[in-house]
Amino acid sequence: MGRLVQNHSTHIEGLIKWLKKIAASERVKTVTPASLSKTNGRGQNLGLKITVKTNEGYKLLARKGKLVQEVFLVTSMDESELIEIIQRTNPMSSRKKKGC
Repeated sequence: MGRLVQNHSTHIEGLIKWLKKIAASERVKTVTPASLSKTNGRGQNLGLKITVKTNEGYKLLARKGKLVQEVFLVTSMDESELIEIIQRTNPMSSRKKKGC
């Protein structure tokens, strides 16, 4: 089980809850949300995607609305395992769809 480093006072809404679930994975060592900035996009839902492989793990981007935040993940797992964990812990995927 990894740890979640919270060294900034501002985060995208709902991101910390999602990152806590990712940090609970046994092969994740550290999850660190970094800089928060604005973008031109307008995506309504919170999303998290892998952008770059680093020496210690991966750099991810979290996006919601016009906000984007970098997240650094220290782990020994490969990209396919990380994608599976991101999809499994996604708070949007656990909600029931209308009409089902």
